[in-house]
Amino acid sequence: MGAISGRERAAWLIGGLVIFVYALFPVAWIVSLSFKSPADLTNKKFLPTSFTKVNYEQILTGGAKDLFLPALRNSIGIALIATFISVILAMFCAYAIARLNFPGRRLILTTALAVSIFPVISIVTPLFNLWREIGLYDTWAGLIIPYLSLTLPISIWTLSAFFREIPWEMEQAAQVDGATSWQAFRKVIVPLAAPGVFTTAIIAFFIAWNDFVYGISLTSTNAARPVPAALAFFTGSSQFEEPTGAISAAAVIVTIPVVVLVLLFQRRIVAGLTNGAVKG
Repeated sequence: MGAISGRERAAWLIGGLVIFVYALFPVAWIVSLSFKSPADLTNKKFLPTSFTKVNYEQILTGGAKDLFLPALRNSIGIALIATFISVILAMFCAYAIARLNFPGRRLILTTALAVSIFPVISIVTPLFNLWREIGLYDTWAGLIIPYLSLTLPISIWTLSAFFREIPWEMEQAAQVDGATSWQAFRKVIVPLAAPGVFTTAIIAFFIAWNDFVYGISLTSTNAARPVPAALAFFTGSSQFEEPTGAISAAAVIVTIPVVVLVLLFQRRIVAGLTNGAVKG
């Protein structure tokens, strides 16, 4: 291939800049709203007339803290537990699919794909009734279990691709040296698949962290309600005032963990996605 000309380079640069602005403008708008006072929210200008911390104070130390802070704790705990369980289960399932020759392997992957694209809203009502019957409604477990239906299929698909990339000879060499199947899996396969495991964990965490339908339907109090669902219960200082500023501030705080994770581990995420997508 020939070198890229100056005109082509400029076209790629302009195209990338347009996509960058298009993707980040809604985020920048929400950040701007979070620093506007209630009287300034009707201002059509992008930047606030005067920056204020009143919205952040409202959700962190003010009247909305009893709604937001428990929800933030619930989101962190539930998403981490669901991610951990999903990755552990997916590791064993993906290893079996990639390494063992047994009937039904393709059926398992097809079923996982079908579950991942199944509309969540269609199973919320029966799940709501079932959870009320067995006592899981409005509990952490009542959200973690449904979250596995969202995170486990994509985790199985992602990790199975990584395990296929690991040379079978390396595991056989470990077994020849005296390692058991479990030792070979734990000391050889898992470390080699670490980028894929990490990438899968990040993706699963994002899915659990951003869920709204299960969170709003399977909870009724602050005992288990996550942040995306709690935002729907924010109220203004009066019945005539929309809590736009407080919701924007909460959205910014909820987005911070996701941004921090991506910035800190972007190399591992990119390496994991690349290793899983390219045949060695």
